[in-house]
Amino acid sequence: MDGVELIGTVDPAHPLVVVALEQEARHFVTDFPVLVTGVGKVRAALAVAHALAGGARPRELVNVGTAGGLHPGMEGTHEIGVVFQHDFDDPALHAVTGRHDGPPLELSATRAVTPTPRPLAPTAPGGTVAPVLATGDRFVAGGPLRDRLVTMADLVDMEGYAVAAAGATLGVPTRLVKHVSDPADEHAGDTWVEGVDACSRVLAEWVGTRLG
Repeated sequence: MDGVELIGTVDPAHPLVVVALEQEARHFVTDFPVLVTGVGKVRAALAVAHALAGGARPRELVNVGTAGGLHPGMEGTHEIGVVFQHDFDDPALHAVTGRHDGPPLELSATRAVTPTPRPLAPTAPGGTVAPVLATGDRFVAGGPLRDRLVTMADLVDMEGYAVAAAGATLGVPTRLVKHVSDPADEHAGDTWVEGVDACSRVLAEWVGTRLG
């Protein structure tokens, strides 16, 4: 796939750092392998699956990247406690098929764990202690979608759920680490473009100091 790049070699002694865009990893200085997936859930899931298709599994998957903040105080860098797909109606599909093909996933806001399904979608944000991330194939920039998500999530992105789902399927411990780049409002696109380089520097520091 165009835009997908694996820098380094996956091995069981080290994490695989997963980012959506080169801009988010521009300032990384690390010996860990880095996977650039491209934007969106499908690209992220396919890129992780392809990177691990050779049989080698990393110590953990660490998805680092930018996210939109939905609440005052959700600034800076956060590890995600729960991630769900805001554009996939798992309860409605379960009622029809009897299957949970896209349930919310529990993680840990303090360490890498293998993501586990949870039966119900979040009904409230988790705050800074256990942030809830809503992933979907839409760039959230205000409007009714933001109004809906603010009642159940803290942050929004476009790849986190896909990486967590890949980790769950492959049995690889996973962490989602998101730095708030914008408030997911009507100016979010411009704010992201103007601030992504600064976000990359913060994410590079997190990778350099928090992954051992």
